[in-house]
Amino acid sequence: MQIPLIKLAIITTHPIQYYAPLFRVLTQRGNLAIKVFYTWGEQAKSKVYDPGFGTHREWDIPLLDGYEYEFVKNISPNPGSSHFKGIVNPDLIEKILGYGAGALLVFGWAFKSHLKVLRYFKGKIPVYFRGDSTLLDEPDGFSFKKTLRRLFLTWVYRHIDVAFYVGTNNKAYYKAHGVSDEHLVYAPHAIDNDRFCDSDGSYSTQAIEWKQSLKIPYEKLTVLFAGKLESKKNPLFIVEAARVLKQMHFIIIGNGNLECEVKKAIEQLPNVTWLPFQNQSIMPVVYRLADIFVLPSQGPGETWGLAINEAMACSRVVVASNKCGGAIDLIHNGENGYIIEPNSSSLINILKLIYNNPLVINNGGAISLQHIQSFNYSIIAENMEHTISQSLLTTNN
Repeated sequence: MQIPLIKLAIITTHPIQYYAPLFRVLTQRGNLAIKVFYTWGEQAKSKVYDPGFGTHREWDIPLLDGYEYEFVKNISPNPGSSHFKGIVNPDLIEKILGYGAGALLVFGWAFKSHLKVLRYFKGKIPVYFRGDSTLLDEPDGFSFKKTLRRLFLTWVYRHIDVAFYVGTNNKAYYKAHGVSDEHLVYAPHAIDNDRFCDSDGSYSTQAIEWKQSLKIPYEKLTVLFAGKLESKKNPLFIVEAARVLKQMHFIIIGNGNLECEVKKAIEQLPNVTWLPFQNQSIMPVVYRLADIFVLPSQGPGETWGLAINEAMACSRVVVASNKCGGAIDLIHNGENGYIIEPNSSSLINILKLIYNNPLVINNGGAISLQHIQSFNYSIIAENMEHTISQSLLTTNN
């Protein structure tokens, strides 16, 4: 007699390119029955306004294929906003109960419905949690506000059984809020590494042709920034570096509220090329436009920096600030790149160092590619499956 699969209800806001592949892998492996409950409308089927980019976006890769899902009605007057009341789903608990979930995995607590679900199901079925918050933006020293937040978050995490932490900084965050080691399981942040693989060399060929069309000298060491042009990401530090490092070429790709400022700043800089937002299907080519990918974020809120994963999967040398939560796990200083302070002088000094050390460029990309292979969806799925099955076995006994 076949034992029925554990039904895992997954609660998350909306389809994104970093989680949809995980849901497909969990479904394909067949060790759990999963259903994803999206708490923010059916926006994946149409263009959505992205406030970070300052325009509407429509992803050109499939986000809803290969797994079971349902969009739960959201009655918030500001649906999808980052505000606590931006996710209000009166039917969510009823939907989860109707599914017959034997376990629950919630992505993020800071929405009204998500926190309500954590509180309702705690003690009824095993409750698992995934988030990528860190302490990197927390101010030093004592403050009343920080103490209150610490107490509140400690209370929030009392409503989970296990947290799946994504890396070193995320683990430290959970421990600071009362989650003990035995309730922490590693599930690293990952991207679809295979999608960025250049198995037939076509991505590299397209990148060479694209650079030629942009009149970027082939022999010049090229530095890339790709992301939202917003204060958190620090794109103006790239401009400052370009002013000093005339021997390099810089490519800035993206839109956002700093777009006009960036464009004005590079008007007299022939060694800087700006391009607008590029969609997901072309990103494996985008990263190959440059030798070095830079993410000089100053925060707040750069909890990981998944663009670093993508650049590494494209065999690029990477430079990221220590405000990027994933930098400590992804970058080996002097091997596949460097971790810097979030200021322009630190970025300039490191780029000079790389320019004068050809070994980093010659070997760093291969090291990046090798290292990123251990950040994949199969590892996440295996650790989730093992943890959930063991938890339920313990509960039933």
